[in-house]
Amino acid sequence: MITRVCVFCGSSAGEDSRYLDSAERFGQVLAREGIGLVYGGSRVGMMGRLAAATLQAGGRVIGVIPGAIMNRELAHQALTELRVVKSMHERKSEMADLSDAFVALPGGLGTLEAFCELLTWGQLGLHQKPCAILDSGGYFQPLVRFLDHMTREGFMARPQREMVLVEEDPEALVGRLRGYQPPAIPRWIEAGQT
Repeated sequence: MITRVCVFCGSSAGEDSRYLDSAERFGQVLAREGIGLVYGGSRVGMMGRLAAATLQAGGRVIGVIPGAIMNRELAHQALTELRVVKSMHERKSEMADLSDAFVALPGGLGTLEAFCELLTWGQLGLHQKPCAILDSGGYFQPLVRFLDHMTREGFMARPQREMVLVEEDPEALVGRLRGYQPPAIPRWIEAGQT
């Protein structure tokens, strides 16, 4: 059951308005479907637009932000809940614990790093939660092609590749998150060993 979705996305707005529009629409869909948002706690860029849209549509939003970033006055102050943590690693861990699924929207290296780490945790058997990409305006197509290339070249097993759901439409993505059946992957390590 999907009650909260963790979203990784940019603190920048990007160059294409489709990215912000998609973030806004995704936030509205989450609220309408009764799914809470867990995200990085910022009020700017994609993150800010996503949170604002979710809240405006009546949804619940939990932000998780390191104190150093909050001290730069980037924290969204109108969230349902804002959790302040000590480090970026603690932020990811807290976001993961609070969420039933992980979604990447357009963003930069931080977005990619966080999404890939949670995907890796799934590959190691640390969770069985869906990992998905909302491919706004084809932003993630180079990454999707690279994942397919990794699979063809034998560096990613087919069941692991199939763990990454990709959709352009927010409603379709929520449907796939709800219908996700995780592959049978053994646990390679324990959570404290990450």
